[in-house]
Amino acid sequence: MERKFAITQEEKIYLRELAKKYLELANLPIMEERQKLWYSHNALKGIKPVIVMEYLSFVDEITPVLKCISPDAQEIEKNLIFPIINHELIDDDKVISPYYTVYWKIDISLFGLNMDKTYAEDKNGKKIGFSQHHPITDLTKDFEKIMSSTYFADKEYTFAWKNYVNEIIGDILPVKIKNSNLDWHCAPSQRIVELMGLENMMIAMYDTPDEMHELYRFIKDDIMAFVKWQEAEGLLVLNNHNDYAGAGSYGFTNELPTQEYKKTNHTSPKDIWINMNSQETVGISPDMYGEFTFPAYYELAKEFGMVYYGCCEPVHDIWEKYISKLNGLRKVSISPWCNEEYMGQVLAGGNVIYSRKPSPNFIGVEGSFDEAVFAEHITKTLRAAKGCNLEFIFRDIYALSGDVSKPGRAVKIVRNLIDRIW
Repeated sequence: MERKFAITQEEKIYLRELAKKYLELANLPIMEERQKLWYSHNALKGIKPVIVMEYLSFVDEITPVLKCISPDAQEIEKNLIFPIINHELIDDDKVISPYYTVYWKIDISLFGLNMDKTYAEDKNGKKIGFSQHHPITDLTKDFEKIMSSTYFADKEYTFAWKNYVNEIIGDILPVKIKNSNLDWHCAPSQRIVELMGLENMMIAMYDTPDEMHELYRFIKDDIMAFVKWQEAEGLLVLNNHNDYAGAGSYGFTNELPTQEYKKTNHTSPKDIWINMNSQETVGISPDMYGEFTFPAYYELAKEFGMVYYGCCEPVHDIWEKYISKLNGLRKVSISPWCNEEYMGQVLAGGNVIYSRKPSPNFIGVEGSFDEAVFAEHITKTLRAAKGCNLEFIFRDIYALSGDVSKPGRAVKIVRNLIDRIW
């Protein structure tokens, strides 16, 4: 079926001007400098920490009213204007590359079950939380309900959309197809909580351990089946350049792809980064993590080229016996709940990057931005991570409370402290 897209002539003129501004920023010397900084950093040869301020959680506060009206034009406008605003208002170490990205449209039905979410909204209509339907209540009785996930790649739509965008701005910005479907998919513990809820998961580890072991194995295999299907369909795309390759981090590296890719031009899991975490198991003991959770993550990690592990969960108590053993591990998340000093000691001089997630409360909680207290928070990290390869990834900032200057001011403070202390 032919896919129809539509924008007005006025929107096209505006988008072309916006694309020219985007390209102008992409060609700035600072973008080349930051790209070199990332490559060096990810190769464990960085001279200073990199800084990322994720903005999508508060982008509605920093974005002016969109000028485009039609949905197709708004899609292009957002993808062009968000990086421009980030550069002008925040100016962290994110890179603007001289091309426009569209993504493979892949639909996935997890386990053949209904796990729909019901969202709550704040007074402004912003979605701030959700409840989820959990179809599994008794793992012993309900295991047979869980089926292998199914998926469908709408290649027709993806190619049609790429060609349409190319007609509008392709002579200014080349249009590339990439794949974001694995950005947050390889997290077995998240899948289990979606199926049965957190409390049921933790009780099942005690009451029905054999079934819980089987469930982790099943989900691990289900995830890899999805990955292998994408490989067979030619949907896997390299993510070793200006690509999301972890919980807020980027994948610039010359260590990927493999020599086999260079011979065959065929992308396999070994050629890409993977992002994995197990935030949901923060309430179990390290030994239980090792018994139930880690085996699935260990087997998954072996399939990929490089691994970013962690998100908000602390990793210090599972580092030595478990996380440090992951094949291809290059970055580990050091969250606000993590023992910074311990992780600084074990990562110093090693080949795993200290990916620090500062507390979002300094920027995201209503009230004035206490720069002095924030500086103390960052200084503590700089001292704890001395001798490590360090990156700052600011995430989960959900509101700026009207002060859009806070993210940019925070980045400047971090840069100044790096210059003084690092």
